[in-house]
Amino acid sequence: MSGHSKWATIKHKKAATDAKRGKIFTRLIKEIQIAARSGGDPDGNPRLRTAIAAAKGVSMPSDNIKKAIMRGTGELEGGQIDEIMFEGYGPGGAAVLVNVATDNRNRTVAEIRHMFGKQGGNMGAEGSVAWMFDRKSQIVVEKELIGEDDLMALVLEAGAEDLKDSGDSWEVISDPSAHDAVLTAIQGAKLETLSAEGVAMIPKNLTPLEGKNASGTQRLLEALDEHDDVQSVYTNADMPDEE
Repeated sequence: MSGHSKWATIKHKKAATDAKRGKIFTRLIKEIQIAARSGGDPDGNPRLRTAIAAAKGVSMPSDNIKKAIMRGTGELEGGQIDEIMFEGYGPGGAAVLVNVATDNRNRTVAEIRHMFGKQGGNMGAEGSVAWMFDRKSQIVVEKELIGEDDLMALVLEAGAEDLKDSGDSWEVISDPSAHDAVLTAIQGAKLETLSAEGVAMIPKNLTPLEGKNASGTQRLLEALDEHDDVQSVYTNADMPDEE
């Protein structure tokens, strides 16, 4: 079992809050629309299948899901959304990846750049930090639902690669090709998931931060995550619990 970035713990706690206030609906609808561009049949589209499962997991009405798919396939208007991955550095040099879904690229670029600059960070060129991360499936399960040994045995048999301790939860890491099998095994054990990303960006190594660099990075990550066009935020920052 390997270590983790503190941001992962914060992000998953925020996801629960976002679900309660409905913000998660907006993100999931965009994800469904983007995924549906590759085909509206979830049986032949793993990304769409994962997005629909996540939407059902937060009790999104079936009609909302259907309309999002139809916008993505072009059957309904309103599916013109660009997916962009911004790369940059926070104060102290930690790498930051920001996945965005927007209908106004120029506006979003300017706003994201401003957020980086305001906290002492800076945007980087394409490929500047992405190489510091691996594309992996990431499924998050609350610790109170199952112990480490039992979960480890369950997910490794289904094809998972690693289990990470994220404070109040477990992160199950797999190759994206094993996502469906691992998620099916977890759901088959009657375990609810806090999140289930078919493709997440997992840092290869962590960058330790303290003091002003840690607090500035924390503010940057939270500001980015609150932006309406931001789908997800990843970092290799390792910040002390007190920050």
